[in-house]
Amino acid sequence: MSDGKRARPYVNPYLAGVLLGVVMFVAFFITGQGLGASGAISRVQVAATGLVSSEHVDRTALFAEVGGGSMNALDHGSVFMLLGTFLGGAISGLWNRRFRVELRKGPRIGNALRLVCALVGGAIMGYGARLARGCTSGQALTGGAVLSVGSFAFMFAVFGGGYLIAWFVRRLWI
Repeated sequence: MSDGKRARPYVNPYLAGVLLGVVMFVAFFITGQGLGASGAISRVQVAATGLVSSEHVDRTALFAEVGGGSMNALDHGSVFMLLGTFLGGAISGLWNRRFRVELRKGPRIGNALRLVCALVGGAIMGYGARLARGCTSGQALTGGAVLSVGSFAFMFAVFGGGYLIAWFVRRLWI
């Protein structure tokens, strides 16, 4: 680090898991919903679309459902959860001396290709989240907390797919 101080060690993963469970319980207790980001991101997109064309929001059924007419798309607990996730992550990074801009990649991949792959992968995940009507955090955390069979099937598919694709791209990270 530039100030000569070393980054603090990571939190014990078992403690982090327990703390995440407590956060999940509090989220259910306060909002009646679990955790997940895709709904909040959709609401932000609807709000941004409304700034450009409120008529389009009012005419599109999916958009009008969350932000049509006099409704404010940002007036939802998930938006505050998303904002809290960003702020909490920034505060944690600063507090533990890990906050910095960096590009994580293996030695056999260039910066431009890494950014393109991250963008394409993020777009595919975003499309998949909209198609599945929920993101990975919502499926894994919230669905798992309520013992949803579909959420467990989803997570087995995510990890299985990750292990399968890792075989093809492993040389980029060695």
